[in-house]
Amino acid sequence: MIETKYYTCEYCFKEYTPKRRRVQKFCSNSCRSSSHRLRKSKEKEKDETLPTPTTKTEVPQVPNPDKISVVGVGNAALGALAADGVKSIFTSRKNKPATKGDIDLLIEKLGGRYHLIKNIPPNIHGENAYYDLQEGIFVYLKTF
Repeated sequence: MIETKYYTCEYCFKEYTPKRRRVQKFCSNSCRSSSHRLRKSKEKEKDETLPTPTTKTEVPQVPNPDKISVVGVGNAALGALAADGVKSIFTSRKNKPATKGDIDLLIEKLGGRYHLIKNIPPNIHGENAYYDLQEGIFVYLKTF
């Protein structure tokens, strides 16, 4: 014999046998709709009974965020210094950006500022083509 389980409707409180697999809260669609309307009307009444502000209350003044203060500038400077310090500690030497001193050292190791371009013939004045490492341009210079 199959045991029938009864449920109680949350709106009309009648016992009923569920028609779906999942637990039903209401015995019919009309009870479900009526419960919804009742809930909404209670919420509306609650909203209407809330007191509306009639008097102006004093609001505490908050400092203007657009104003620059000495404390704010100090905090920003300390934050930037801390971030740069942490970055310099954890960045290896080969991954750091090149400085002017590094570039000057490289030019010195390469043997000077100008380098002969061997696959460009001299111009009509007999000047050879050179690449200027500092300016990044091609120039023609007279060799002696």
